[in-house]
Amino acid sequence: MITYEWLYILAGAFFAIWSLLSLRDLKYGNAAFWGLLSASFFFGSHLSDFANGVLVLALVGIAGIGGLRRSDPETTNVERRSEYAERLGNRLFIPALIVPLTAVAGTLLYNYTPLSETGLFEPRRETLILFGVGVIVALIVAILWLRPPLMAPAEEGRRLLDSIGWAAILPQMLAALGAVFALAGVGEIIGGVAGQVIPEGNVLLTVIVFALGMALFTIIMGNAFAAFPVMAAAIGIPLLIETYDGNPAVIGAVGMLAGFCGTLLTPMAANFNIVPAALLELKDQNAVIRQQVGTAVPLLICNIAIIYIAGFLLWN
Repeated sequence: MITYEWLYILAGAFFAIWSLLSLRDLKYGNAAFWGLLSASFFFGSHLSDFANGVLVLALVGIAGIGGLRRSDPETTNVERRSEYAERLGNRLFIPALIVPLTAVAGTLLYNYTPLSETGLFEPRRETLILFGVGVIVALIVAILWLRPPLMAPAEEGRRLLDSIGWAAILPQMLAALGAVFALAGVGEIIGGVAGQVIPEGNVLLTVIVFALGMALFTIIMGNAFAAFPVMAAAIGIPLLIETYDGNPAVIGAVGMLAGFCGTLLTPMAANFNIVPAALLELKDQNAVIRQQVGTAVPLLICNIAIIYIAGFLLWN
């Protein structure tokens, strides 16, 4: 059976390659950072909580002292890339499209055909595993099709990763922070306060507080995955689902979308909002956020309406 652990090994292998390439180029900070991250993926499931905590603190320490530097390894030259763009045009996006296509089509094929009886994939992990398979397939197709230099995929991956820097692992860190907040009982505290403020039986106001809470916590923590455990424990499960008998699928799915509205509005979501501004060398590091306000606010209002109508009015 192919399990979730295989994805960790795949990711660890990529980070290990980038660490070795950084070491070759005498970028010791980069080598240490990506090497430690590789070790986390390879051995994290087998290490104690204390050891994993020390590893995370080491990553934070390297990033905090500015140990990561941008790299510009030689792969294909400008002339060759221009020739690819002119000759192939939008077909260059085919490898990128292979990844989601493999994940979606593979999941449907596996779950709704006799293949599901083979037990090939770990239950409820099929899509994520097939996403990893899609990455490998896309990489193979790109290599066979474009015939780049042997090390071009690894070098280009390192160049992009070094350009993003520590923000590349920010979603993973913030998702872990959300789990820590949930275990610390933050959600229960917020739920207690909300229960005292919101009038009993007012479903619409409860939905509004839940959606706004998802957006605000995402703005604070930078990631909807970090906000969701807190708001689900505070309002989503005890009030909307258990007390008011709302549709769990709608509340969960659209509640996450409400959180993503907060992602559009916060510099804490550095990998989405600050890194693009840096890569594009924009003078205003908040320029991306300013352009997204007009989308985020109306979308949040729509999400509130969807939760209330589809999760309650049409559900009950």
